Amino acid sequence: MKIKKRILIIPCMIVAVILIFSAAVITKPGEYRVIKQFGKIVRVEENDGSTYGFSWKIPFIQTENVISSKMQISDLPASDVMTSDKKSMISDCFVLWRIEDPVKFIQKLSGSEQNAESRISSNVYNALKNVISSLTQEEVISGRDGELANLLTEKLGTNLESYGIKVEKIETKMLDLPDENKDAVYNRMISERNNIAASYTAQGEQQAQEIKNDTNEKVTVLLAQAKKEADTTIAEGEAEYMRILSKAYNSESKADFYGFVRQLDAIKATLANGNNTIVLDKNSPIAEIFY
Repeated sequence: MKIKKRILIIPCMIVAVILIFSAAVITKPGEYRVIKQFGKIVRVEENDGSTYGFSWKIPFIQTENVISSKMQISDLPASDVMTSDKKSMISDCFVLWRIEDPVKFIQKLSGSEQNAESRISSNVYNALKNVISSLTQEEVISGRDGELANLLTEKLGTNLESYGIKVEKIETKMLDLPDENKDAVYNRMISERNNIAASYTAQGEQQAQEIKNDTNEKVTVLLAQAKKEADTTIAEGEAEYMRILSKAYNSESKADFYGFVRQLDAIKATLANGNNTIVLDKNSPIAEIFY
């Protein structure tokens, strides 16, 4: 009897273990456990990290699907878009997203991440096309520092929430010109820069000429003032000279003495540089001093 009981207990234990494992639901952090009964969703288990994530389901009647709740990244294919000034550009974007509502995700997209990425790609492309078509090429290029990403996120809005998807961020990896347009755009940019440089050069030359004219005017004024002062000084010197000369000749004796000194100065100048001989005409005024 004991042997028979043991034989019966062992299968019962095995069945009990199988039932326990079939009934146990262990939800790990970063995932949803969707419990279904006859194909209908009855509940969703989620582990936020504060619990062990352990629950039960009815074995063989209820089933479970595992869906990630982690942040995911979708790299969208590069696509052509047109700006408001009819300039073609190539955009290459990526999207950060996560599943926020697993029930909607299963009902609308069959729980397929591939279907989710296809839907994300379509919606983001439409948002990208609408945003860039409202901007000029210059505005698109200047918006690379985050403004364009904000406009895309705002334009996308809540379109994907009906699929249980939450888009966290849209970023552009590349926003470039088609190869056939690059040369024309680069040449136009070079021409614009050359025009700006020519404008700066013209402004600089104009300012330089104004400075030069102003300087020449000041120099002319200063030279005129200097000449005026010099003429005044010369006139004053000549007047003083005439005053001294007049004073020297105001009597006959002074005039004779002054004449005598002038004659001596003339002889001294003649005998300069080692010259010891002087030849004078007898009627020369200088010869008179030797009589």
